[in-house]
Amino acid sequence: MGTLELKSDLYKILDRIENEELLQTVYDFLKLKENAPEGLIWKTLSEEEKKEVYLSFEESEDDQNLIDWESIKKK
Repeated sequence: MGTLELKSDLYKILDRIENEELLQTVYDFLKLKENAPEGLIWKTLSEEEKKEVYLSFEESEDDQNLIDWESIKKK
């Protein structure tokens, strides 16, 4: 998948998301990574940690696994 196709697919996904907190999280993540050296954090992770990241991402696709921002702030 090339850069143009990735950008197009990302836009389509973002366009379908109605959850403002999720959109803010994605925005914050992308903004943070925009100027960070490529792969800096990823390279420091063990294989087990990388698997956990992938698993967390998969689980986050189910809204039932998400915690609303207000609950997080209370903790």
